[in-house]
Amino acid sequence: MSQSGFVHLRVHSEYSLEDGIVRINELIDRACELNMPAVAITDWSNLFGWVKFYQRAIASGIKPICGADLLIQDPESTQEIGVVTVLVQNTQGYLNLCQLISKSFLEGRNARGRPVIHFTWLMRHSEGLMCLLGQDSVLGHALQHNKPDLASKQLKAYQAQFDDRLYIAIERLGRETERQLEPFMLKLAIDHEVPIVASNDVRFLHEQDYFAHEARVCIHQGRLLDDKRRAREFVDQQYFKSPEAMADTFADLPIALSNAVELAKRCNFEMRLGEYALPAFPVPEGQTEAEFLTQKAQQGLKARLDRHGLAPAMTEDDYTQRLQHELGVILSMGFAGYFLIVADFIAWARNNDVPVGPGRGSGAGSVVGWSLGITDVDPLRYDLLFERFLNPDRVSMPDFDIDFCVEGRDRVIEYVADTYGRDQVSQIITYGTMAAKAVVRDCGRVLGYNYGFVDSIAKLIPARPDMTLEKAFEEEPELTQRYDSEEDTRSIIDLARSLEGLARNAGKHAGGLVIAPSALTDFTPLYTEPDGSSVLTQYDKNDVESVGLVKFDFLGLRNLTIIDWALKAVNANRSAQGESAISLDDIPLDDAASFKTLQKAHTTAVFQLESAGMKELLRKLKPDAFDDIVAAVALYRPGPLDAGMVDEYINRKHGKTPVKYPHPLAEPILKPTYGVILYQEQVMQIAQDLAGYTLGQADILRRAMGKKNVDEMERQRVGFVAGAQDNGLSAKQAESIFDLMETFARYGFNKSHSVAYALVAYQTAWLKTHYPAEFMAAVLSADLDKTDKIAMLIDDCKAMGLSVLPPDVNASNHRFQVENGDIRYGLGAIKGVGVGAIENLIEARQRLGGIDDLESLCTEIDMGKVNKRTLEGLIKAGAMDQLNDNRAELMHRLGDALSRAEQIQKDRAAGQASLFGLAPEAASEDHEVTAAQAATDLASSPPMPTWTPLQQLKAEREALGLFLSGHPMDEVRDEVTAFTTTPMEGLSALIAAPQPSPTETDQGGGRYGRQRGVEMTLAGIVMAMQKRIGRGHFLTLDDGTGRVEVAVFEKLFAQIGHRLAVDAVLVIKGRVEVDEYRGGHRMVADEIMDLDEARGHFARGLEIQVNGNTGALDVNLAAALQPYRRGQTPVILRYQNTRAQALVKLGEDWHVAPSAELLAAVNAIEGIAAAKLRY
Repeated sequence: MSQSGFVHLRVHSEYSLEDGIVRINELIDRACELNMPAVAITDWSNLFGWVKFYQRAIASGIKPICGADLLIQDPESTQEIGVVTVLVQNTQGYLNLCQLISKSFLEGRNARGRPVIHFTWLMRHSEGLMCLLGQDSVLGHALQHNKPDLASKQLKAYQAQFDDRLYIAIERLGRETERQLEPFMLKLAIDHEVPIVASNDVRFLHEQDYFAHEARVCIHQGRLLDDKRRAREFVDQQYFKSPEAMADTFADLPIALSNAVELAKRCNFEMRLGEYALPAFPVPEGQTEAEFLTQKAQQGLKARLDRHGLAPAMTEDDYTQRLQHELGVILSMGFAGYFLIVADFIAWARNNDVPVGPGRGSGAGSVVGWSLGITDVDPLRYDLLFERFLNPDRVSMPDFDIDFCVEGRDRVIEYVADTYGRDQVSQIITYGTMAAKAVVRDCGRVLGYNYGFVDSIAKLIPARPDMTLEKAFEEEPELTQRYDSEEDTRSIIDLARSLEGLARNAGKHAGGLVIAPSALTDFTPLYTEPDGSSVLTQYDKNDVESVGLVKFDFLGLRNLTIIDWALKAVNANRSAQGESAISLDDIPLDDAASFKTLQKAHTTAVFQLESAGMKELLRKLKPDAFDDIVAAVALYRPGPLDAGMVDEYINRKHGKTPVKYPHPLAEPILKPTYGVILYQEQVMQIAQDLAGYTLGQADILRRAMGKKNVDEMERQRVGFVAGAQDNGLSAKQAESIFDLMETFARYGFNKSHSVAYALVAYQTAWLKTHYPAEFMAAVLSADLDKTDKIAMLIDDCKAMGLSVLPPDVNASNHRFQVENGDIRYGLGAIKGVGVGAIENLIEARQRLGGIDDLESLCTEIDMGKVNKRTLEGLIKAGAMDQLNDNRAELMHRLGDALSRAEQIQKDRAAGQASLFGLAPEAASEDHEVTAAQAATDLASSPPMPTWTPLQQLKAEREALGLFLSGHPMDEVRDEVTAFTTTPMEGLSALIAAPQPSPTETDQGGGRYGRQRGVEMTLAGIVMAMQKRIGRGHFLTLDDGTGRVEVAVFEKLFAQIGHRLAVDAVLVIKGRVEVDEYRGGHRMVADEIMDLDEARGHFARGLEIQVNGNTGALDVNLAAALQPYRRGQTPVILRYQNTRAQALVKLGEDWHVAPSAELLAAVNAIEGIAAAKLRY
């Protein structure tokens, strides 16, 4: 280690999560600038950032020192907690620090949730650790309380354990307490011969970062920066000072500086990264993992071939040779145990009713994986390559990503933990960051600005996962304008920029799991979530692999749950009819009816194929073979769409464009995709067949092309051209083919993944085609809490000819279910009706043998689980219509019914019948008398008027989030058809997905670009409104056949904003296009009218049919028309009797402004047969 005047030994990085804003890369860069030979990070009770810090420091020639600030319980007082800084001296010290930190989270969280270490734990795990005691330690606390003897005693306790690894840290940050305590700390050091070290307790990098650091502290604490009551724990001197600045600060105490350097020299822990530590798999006695894997794979392959047969043009020898090749690679790389572990927990899942996906990612290309039951895709049938998954020329861990049913995923994780030991199995941590939109809100709050003002800035930042403030300024001109013109906005943004991207909190990775060969703390410290649940590694998914742990991805896929529910419903029905159960493994992959569904793009709820853009692709592609679905999954991505590959592929498939191959040797490889290089595997095969690459070498070429590694690409080009020339190609041909491969490799997709997901897509399409009710019931049940999606799915059910029956307390269960070919609404989809309430309701229904009336239901339920609000929701949803179809009356009676039921339940609980010596039968009779009295009261009370259709529909929407028994547009549907372009269900037929735009192409090639939309007039009711600052207002318009999001920009809003309200019926003219982001369609409004304005705008006349005459007809008609005169719509009287008919057009001064009220008034006049607007 080179000489330097000082080394920082106490630094809090951003991973302290509450009081550090030091970014690791910037820290190392600064250390290099200052010529510091070493630096430590000592975050609060964690090593979150250690691996990243270690790798970056080593790469920069800086010695990394591992450490942490720990909260230690005072041995003299369990209430007193001090801070101890520990630094790792060697490997044993690292293992002990991992143990201590893990124990603090697993066993030491205090009442405030902070991880605390007992002094005895520290004593047991002190070997290999250096200990620094400063003013925040128990020594400092004792001295602050004027207890030098206690401080001396405590120092002796530490000295006895750490000996020459104990130091007293001196800080000179300008605090008064430091000045007061320093003489006493120095005296302790002299008296006990403990060396001192200088420390600066770094929390930020530069002195000017102090304000940003204070903001971060306030964000964590939920305080305002100018809150006079908050503690000011930090000072502006806690930055990463240069050795020269530290020398000035400790000019009178240079030994403290040199001791810091000497301490750093003693810390010599080196991480062993990149060495994999695989867990052992328990194999039968007398067998090795390699032997057992070989045996299981051979047996599995035989079983697979017996069941599924050989792929076309393949022999059994082809499968055997491929299996042996893969086994050779797997065993030579030492991964036998990995494959056995994955196969084991997948087998457990299948045997314990947890659906497993057919595969995901490149793992589907392994015959060994297929033979072991890890995947369900035959790699030889689809030309999938093992080297795409595991490359012997590029040593890396195999990585099977496994999809499980979301309902059963946690059960599989529990099995793995029980099997391999809970101290060896853990899920993986992830770190939330201060993202652009959130950090603006945080900074605005701590600066004290009001919510509305801050919200107006935050809403200008697009809501995308990859969004940054820099990107937001590029995309949103108003943000730039406000930043330049508004000082307050500039203050918020500038502060947000200084904090953006910092680690904010710890969370749990969605699917990552590690299994260690020994205790996890041999590799990583552990963390628990604040409530003590979910033990996690402290290293994220990249770092756990760096330290050698094997990561398994346990992913939850909702579609597997849907398939499982649908299949169980299908097979239960088949069993009742004496038919055999269906297995998706046995369904034909060439089912004509299923492909007809796909060709028509009736793919709502079909996995991977349900977006509007994908539906348009399917209409054009007209898939008629499984390979077409595989291709669709690969094609529908931004790269191929933008590059024109989609249109090229489709045109070649349908013979509109000739199929061309770059060379005859490439034809067998590219023939399935009509000469288009669509898959990464094809790039590898071309390199193999044309240039003599091994598949391992070809995989390295593929990666280089995908990553656009210029230097590596030049090396690969030379090798490819030379190999191709050896194979008879000219250098010019080889160069041209290499260029073509390079172009397409940027967009090429992993075929193994595409095949596996295409299989799930086909299975869902097959179920939707052949068992639509069961499938849609399962789909609806998977989204019980998403009312917008349920509304869309119910529309799809109607389009399929499926009836969705209303919820019914006597027939519905928690989920949607099939009932005589129809779908019965699930109670779980009613707002405010929870699982506990539904279970109790069903129990009551079963006890009663069916619910007859409201009173008996209220008497039998547990009111602690089913409250008044729950029952109101059931009534509004129509779930009690079978008891009484007058929902208004049910709502009116509910209060009394609950009061009576409460009294009856109290009587039961108090044993009132026994108190008065009544037999149980008498008590039952008494109950019946009470129920009878309720019926008598009901009979004697006047009948309640029923809700109007509109009231009933509004109640349904309140309870269900949608209209079920009808739609407010039903009354005017025929009328608006006269002046609108189409019902919303017809939009897809009129609007294509984004089409190739000649202005956005190269040489006329197809490129999917943004189109301007199709001009239309639509009508519907406003379901929801949202204002997005700087972007206008957005309406959700629903006409009962579909929904559209409508954008109303500020200029138009200023003119018609008064018309916009939830439940308003509007007629909107504008441009409609496919909404690729959310699915469905969106509209940009040019003109908005309410229904009456539309009537006046579009109606050619008000035609009144007169069927007779009364003396007052003319007077009554004039009176009815009078309030609506001076409009633009002519009035025409059509009179007819048995002798003659006449048509009378009233004069212009009788022109009217049509409205619903006018039509009602005229229709109510005696002698008027009908009054209708003509369009």
